[in-house]
Amino acid sequence: VQLQASGGGLVQTGGSLRLSCAASGHITNRYVTGWFRQAPGKEREFVAAISRSDGTTRYADSVKNRFTISRDKAKNTVYLQMNSLEAEDTAVYYCASKNGMILSDFTRRSRYDYWGQGTQVTVSS
Repeated sequence: VQLQASGGGLVQTGGSLRLSCAASGHITNRYVTGWFRQAPGKEREFVAAISRSDGTTRYADSVKNRFTISRDKAKNTVYLQMNSLEAEDTAVYYCASKNGMILSDFTRRSRYDYWGQGTQVTVSS
């Protein structure tokens, strides 16, 4: 599976961005896509994840009620709509995926097999 992340950019505090993660290759109905982010000097952390089959989602507490993850099965694309952006959201955002994952593993970086190249999100105050 190959992943292509896009949509990053520079935005002011309180603004919005939508990231996209387009997948190609062998994708089953048990496919899960997650978004992670890594700020300078920090570890890569979980942001959100969604299952292809039924749309089950998980979010990090820090982004709940601000970010929304969704999928377009026909396009094999997952989106991360980011609203009310804060300076603390500045990071490189990566999408990752795996064919088959239990819900409790959605947040675990080590469970994902495939990673995209990352897209920079910068929020200026």
